[in-house]
Amino acid sequence: MLPREDFIFTIGYDGPTAVIDKQAKRKYGKLSTRELAEKGLFRPAYSSAVFSGDKEEMIFVEETYKRLGVETGLSENDLSAMDRLFGVSLVDVNKYIAL
Repeated sequence: MLPREDFIFTIGYDGPTAVIDKQAKRKYGKLSTRELAEKGLFRPAYSSAVFSGDKEEMIFVEETYKRLGVETGLSENDLSAMDRLFGVSLVDVNKYIAL
């Protein structure tokens, strides 16, 4: 499993290898889930919440996202839809490439 900072800034996969945004990781990697969401970094924030497994963090990210006035079409606290919206799921990957 990738470390938290690598997981939350994974931008895709090349076969069994995660592709990491190293510039964003360097700049924002130490921020908490809440701090990421408050900065508008919703995909990394949601990834951080998924990595921690904390449902309250996931709901916080969803509510913060909806406060922007963005119509998502998601039902209340539909976290599986958030997974699809942000393209986030836990994947067992041990290698990564930092771009």
